[in-house]
Amino acid sequence: MRAPGPGPDPDTPRLPSSPGFWRSPLRGPWFTSVLGLVLLVGITVLFVTGLVSYAAYNPDLSPVNDKTPDKGILGFYLFAWPTDPHWLYRLNQGVHVTLGITLIPVLLAKLWSVVPRLFALPPARSLAHALERISLLLLVGGALFQFVTGVLNIQLDYVFPGSFYPLHFYGAWVFFAAFVAHVLLRMPTVLRNLRHLREERNDLVTPRPAEPTFSRRGALWFVGGGSLLLFATTVGQSFDGPLRRTALLAPRGGGDPGSGPNGFQINKTAAYARIDAAETGEDVWRLTVTGRAGTVRLRRDELLRLPLHSAALPIACVEGWSTSDQWWRGVRLRDLAALVGYDDDPPDVFVESLQRSGAFREAALRANQVADPRSLLALYVNGEELSPDHGHPARIIVPAAPGVLNTKWVARMTFGDL
Repeated sequence: MRAPGPGPDPDTPRLPSSPGFWRSPLRGPWFTSVLGLVLLVGITVLFVTGLVSYAAYNPDLSPVNDKTPDKGILGFYLFAWPTDPHWLYRLNQGVHVTLGITLIPVLLAKLWSVVPRLFALPPARSLAHALERISLLLLVGGALFQFVTGVLNIQLDYVFPGSFYPLHFYGAWVFFAAFVAHVLLRMPTVLRNLRHLREERNDLVTPRPAEPTFSRRGALWFVGGGSLLLFATTVGQSFDGPLRRTALLAPRGGGDPGSGPNGFQINKTAAYARIDAAETGEDVWRLTVTGRAGTVRLRRDELLRLPLHSAALPIACVEGWSTSDQWWRGVRLRDLAALVGYDDDPPDVFVESLQRSGAFREAALRANQVADPRSLLALYVNGEELSPDHGHPARIIVPAAPGVLNTKWVARMTFGDL
């Protein structure tokens, strides 16, 4: 018979709340503080670009654009979205999405570095400690929720109940409030830790360190390498040409959108939108334009007899992908407004698509967007008629507007204050 082996060490901590349960020698105030400073800058930029992206939808203009009802005082900052520079939304959303994905390794490393505090007992030693613990729980939960929902939306695999827009919007405010509270409570400690690089004294330092496999600086290089890899496989979706092929993690990156004048990225195909070719034919399709002087109905050949203008503008999507400037040609929105009684003061416009269901089959544009000479009801792109997937027989194109507001397969336009 084999002699019984030694039993478990009675001094070995068995509960996550025990100080010696977490044994990694990498954890410590300096490591956590460095990650925290990176997230301080990165998350602040994410929050600002997220709010700016929301403002670009003109949520105060019309209920059709606003997916976050009853925002109340949280909409205090909203403003009329400008049309200059024409690449504004492309830049903002590219930064927002690419930075968010790049920060994922940093966020995970930060959560790993402070996980012992989530199990620390007693739950609150003082009022300040209680506030810090509450802010920490909201911070961790909010961060996971925002990043997970954001990534799923980018990957076109959003599975949460309810609309992404209100969940992400309200979640951002809850998360950022907890983030600010946590920063105010911890910043003096963070700065002190960074000044005393070799002084490791707080509750994150294990009393029973395991044998180290690499240094804290090596761990930071590992995290930074992960972020760099995610950046390199995402950022290309905001560009055309060879760089787009490097965006392996982006739905609109890596693949070939085709060749020719219509060979650029497509968000929603005609088949997906259930656009019947029979209703877009020359003999059937009519554009209905309504305003204070009445209603006119225009065939495509009648639109072609109106003054045509050109503009070089990109398509930029909330998912972070965009195209370079495409050369659009069509009728100015302000000229269509003039047909129905708005000669000098084009108002807002409500645009409806042939698409019968789905998000943003309708969109509203502000008066300043209608008045911009580059805002077109486009009939051609890059010298060729629009393909069905790009909105034939006509689509909206407006400088600096989110892609979903550049309505495709336009059927009706109603001018007036919305």
